[in-house]
Amino acid sequence: MKKVALFTLGCKVNQYETEAITEMFKKNGYEVVDFEEFADVYVINTCTVTNLSDRKSRQMIRRAKKNNKSSVIVAVGCYAQVSPDEVLGIPEVNLVIGTKDKGKIVENINLLLKGQDKLNLVQDIMKTREFEELGVEVYKERTRAFIKIQDGCSQFCSYCIIPYARGPIRSRPAEYVLDEVKKLVLNGYKEIVLTGIHIASYGKDIKNTSLLDIIKNVHEIEGVERIRLGSIEPTIITRDFVNEISKLDKLCPHFHISLQSGCDSTLKRMNRKYTTEEYRASVELLRENIEDVSITTDIMVGFPGETNMEFDETVRFLDEISFAAMHVFKYSQRKGTPAADLTGQVSPQKKDERSNVLIELSARKTKEFNKRYEGRTMEVLFEQDVKGEKGVIEGLTSNYIKVLCKGESGFNGQVLKVKLNEATEDYIRGHIEN
Repeated sequence: MKKVALFTLGCKVNQYETEAITEMFKKNGYEVVDFEEFADVYVINTCTVTNLSDRKSRQMIRRAKKNNKSSVIVAVGCYAQVSPDEVLGIPEVNLVIGTKDKGKIVENINLLLKGQDKLNLVQDIMKTREFEELGVEVYKERTRAFIKIQDGCSQFCSYCIIPYARGPIRSRPAEYVLDEVKKLVLNGYKEIVLTGIHIASYGKDIKNTSLLDIIKNVHEIEGVERIRLGSIEPTIITRDFVNEISKLDKLCPHFHISLQSGCDSTLKRMNRKYTTEEYRASVELLRENIEDVSITTDIMVGFPGETNMEFDETVRFLDEISFAAMHVFKYSQRKGTPAADLTGQVSPQKKDERSNVLIELSARKTKEFNKRYEGRTMEVLFEQDVKGEKGVIEGLTSNYIKVLCKGESGFNGQVLKVKLNEATEDYIRGHIEN
């Protein structure tokens, strides 16, 4: 039996696609082994969101070949799509597939095993108009199942390479989404996470459906206990949208709403499609209509031209909004994007300073948010044992608070009532109630 090992870099969409590719190999008689083990085929699902992502992708490609010098090395995904010649030029690489035709990976590997040396199967993703159906029935992670409902992005933020890597928006037909959800529920999954490159655009390329429609359809499936959304844009959060989702008790009261900056002039240079006041209005709509709602976000520091005054505006805005958590990251100059050519590039030292300020603010806000739940009893979906703490397991509340408490591994995958006791800036410790 041939052996295959897979490694994923990047986002939840990449993780989903790796799971789908893994199932393809299994159905074709391959044994899936750990990436550090000897294998006949190594698949690296690459990321290209930053120059560092490209470098990590190359490192993993080279590491794989060291495990078996006669193995077939396959590079798939965003870095392969954007820079196919560069990737194929890496001596270790045999097959390059971009963000399309991943479903044909096994048949093309068979050509290589028959003696073909190198293959470049990357196509012009900007001409792609159909969603590529892959599908997943089983995840290694036994509690939450990510379902890709959409691909591509047409926003063209000035710092982002992803529209060029993923192409225009393509929505997955609802019947395929619902079919996959039903299979996952039968396999024991309690929580369904709807993900994509830009899920707010779901349905804009096909008739008579929207993100709200697909949420409602999943909500009707018996056995689904929780529905969670991937990252969304503030522009989708209208009064009508909030009125409808507030009626859906399976939808988790947790919304990750991408912000990037709390300064309007910076947002304009980023080519984001909203102002800070529009963002604030979206957050207020959710907080007014959904109990225990948790708002998390992404924040970029050091975007070209970001002055001390602009950064101070961002800090004030973030302090006022009081997010439950913030993912803070530093702007990385990405060749091929408009922002890479902007004047006023911020020094690495200044980026570090600003990042540290926001990380400290985020920790403080998370602890404040968590402390509000001390003494409450909430349902927690347990996911895994805590490393380094024997007999301690961790899970998530529906509004995305990490909870740690004493318990057995057998509890993982179950939704249990937990009394929340002691809040920190990372999690709340509690105990399972009988």
